[in-house]
Amino acid sequence: MTSSAVRFGIWALVHGSRGALQDPDEPYDASWERNRALVLEAEALGYDSTLIAQHTINPHQEDLDQLEAWTAAAALAALTSRIEIITAIKPYLFHPVVLAKMALQIENISRGRFGINLVNAWNKPELEKAGIGFAEHDARYAYGREWITVVERLMRGERVTYQGDHFDVRDYVLRPGDLYRARPAIYVGGESEPARDLVAGHGDVWFINGQPLADTAALIADVAARPRSGPPLRFGLSAFVIARETDAEAEAAHQHLLALAAKDAPIRAVQKANTDPKVVMMQTMQKSPRVGSNGGTAAGLVGSYDTVAARIHAFHTAGIELFMLQFQPFEAEMRRFAEHVIPRVRSGERPRFARPA
Repeated sequence: MTSSAVRFGIWALVHGSRGALQDPDEPYDASWERNRALVLEAEALGYDSTLIAQHTINPHQEDLDQLEAWTAAAALAALTSRIEIITAIKPYLFHPVVLAKMALQIENISRGRFGINLVNAWNKPELEKAGIGFAEHDARYAYGREWITVVERLMRGERVTYQGDHFDVRDYVLRPGDLYRARPAIYVGGESEPARDLVAGHGDVWFINGQPLADTAALIADVAARPRSGPPLRFGLSAFVIARETDAEAEAAHQHLLALAAKDAPIRAVQKANTDPKVVMMQTMQKSPRVGSNGGTAAGLVGSYDTVAARIHAFHTAGIELFMLQFQPFEAEMRRFAEHVIPRVRSGERPRFARPA
């Protein structure tokens, strides 16, 4: 379906490991130092994007460290030169005028490599404990639609007057505007009906949580058919990768990580209790055991290097442009994927890359 080149991204480790939190091969580390080194190395290895999830408190366990997304994004924008920086935003945490200003600043620091990822929140304590309140699912999306309407126009450099149920913005304009393109990119997450309508109306790229090819293709077909103005919508997929020389070796590593992830059951139970049951991502993740967040291994990128490359090709044929990937242990497996899988997908040639000192 898509004619765009395949792009590969990595999830920043804003709250440590993306799979099992008690892995002796990947001790818990959500520090700025680790994330800085991770993203710089990903850029050197040839990855195209990084996604920085936004949480103010750790969604797994409140006494665990949590990287702050937007200050980290600004720093990474200054430190990197090629990789796209995508930062998640929960609309209730930032007024649209403030967020649009921040987004334009990071866009200009990065010289046109920034994107926002609009997510409408699932972790109740993060908002409730702040006194903000956690609105009902569809009400959050109604708020988010107004919010992104204001943000998008401000990021375009328009002078905005907007009156709605939630915002009253009068004769507001931000300078400087975007110095490199019309505005930063807008990614949207979420798979509910309100989320699909939101991305069709306001997004550039829809992030789909990891799931089998047939389910992903059905989602793409549904949203691609919805009314839309502007360029065609593009699609990204979250996936946890376990790639080895053989399918058997990959499955053994998969079972090892599943066993480690099972140790996190008490933490996951707390997370489930703190989650809005209407969030489709959480419903999808309950269908079968898996490793990783946002669908994780459900996308099926587990197997030999050739198997994983072939499955990526199949997803790309169905319409996926950007694969936002998770690994464990993250750095080692990120290098393995860059060395063995990316060349198979792109050209079959072994890559030449330099690792940062």
